[in-house]
Amino acid sequence: MAVLPIRPTPFFANKNQAFWNLQLAGWGGATMLRAMSALANGFPLDRLVINLISTITGFSISLILAVIYSQLIKQRPIITWGATALVLGVATGVYAFIDSWVLEVAGAASSGSNFANLFVGIYFIDLVLLGAWSALYYAINFFLQVEEQADRLERLEAQATSAQLAMLRYQLNPHFLFNTLNSISTLVLLKQSETANAMLTRLSSFLRHTLVTQPGGKVTVAQEVETLKLYLGIEQMRFEERLRTTFRIEPDAAGAQLPAMLLQPLVENAIKYGVSPQEEGAEIAIVAQIVGPRLRVTVSDTGPGMTMNSIEDGLPAVRPTHARRDSTGVGLANIRDRLAQAYSEEHRFEIRSPESGGFSVLIELPYEGEETEALSEGQVAPAQQAVIPQKPSAPPAVIHSQLPPKAPQTT
Repeated sequence: MAVLPIRPTPFFANKNQAFWNLQLAGWGGATMLRAMSALANGFPLDRLVINLISTITGFSISLILAVIYSQLIKQRPIITWGATALVLGVATGVYAFIDSWVLEVAGAASSGSNFANLFVGIYFIDLVLLGAWSALYYAINFFLQVEEQADRLERLEAQATSAQLAMLRYQLNPHFLFNTLNSISTLVLLKQSETANAMLTRLSSFLRHTLVTQPGGKVTVAQEVETLKLYLGIEQMRFEERLRTTFRIEPDAAGAQLPAMLLQPLVENAIKYGVSPQEEGAEIAIVAQIVGPRLRVTVSDTGPGMTMNSIEDGLPAVRPTHARRDSTGVGLANIRDRLAQAYSEEHRFEIRSPESGGFSVLIELPYEGEETEALSEGQVAPAQQAVIPQKPSAPPAVIHSQLPPKAPQTT
């Protein structure tokens, strides 16, 4: 039988209810303590009525103090504490006056003591009681203010992180969009409507994929590969046989989670600096595999490579070459920042460019399967959904892309 999880509600989630709970518990406890003390000292039962009147008086005065303190707590400290001391002294005087009057009317005052002596004696007792109540009131409210500020800061940091992820994710290359739309325009002028329609369909599908996914959201490797195929389909219509692609996706890796649109900038970088500069073009390979408890994804090309001074500071270059033309490194820095935002230190990001040519980017992330993602969102029962990556039982699928109809190349 499924058991619903019990989620305790914080005591101060409803501040108004918490205030009344503390009021009733505190003054009720004070009444019980006074009653037990009166009975233990052999006072008559009518003393319990006097204690009850005193409790009701203190309870009522504390409600007035709560209204006054709620305004004073918003002021500057010197005004808050100065006015609090004044208000507390007046409130204690009213409380002690009422207690003294009730004791004198009921005849419960000590014989031989006048009203002034009785008032002074009770004043200090009531001052301790209302002073403790005031201290507790300020302590709780200052604590709640600190908690609210911490929550507000956490929300602002989350919003800033989300905005940064969105900014990094939606940095689509205007050059790519310009070339694609220019190619479509050329096809229309040449009356190659079928090819233009196919290219426009691919572009709309790709843009829909990029816009539907939430910023900072995650998709499976299989879904990311489908988005890459839409993008590469557009680019292949421009570069024709110069662009060759290969996908090696292990079956276990296909269901692993990774940030949406993580690989597209890497493929775009490979096309811009690997395929475009060479007459013969280049081959781009995307490999995804499970290595122990981690997902490893590699994007490589057979282009000319990258120079050392082309790499932005902080990017982990390995054996760069001088052959590749300069790159700004913005796309690689973008990926690095997104991984740092999403995984902190729990990731690996390396770029390699051997002397013999070529360029590759290696990314390792903690393995998160689709079942693991559902567990984190509380959508499945935890007992039967443990996800442990296993060694692949079948060789990885190797998919060579098919060339779509040719389109006029623009730069």
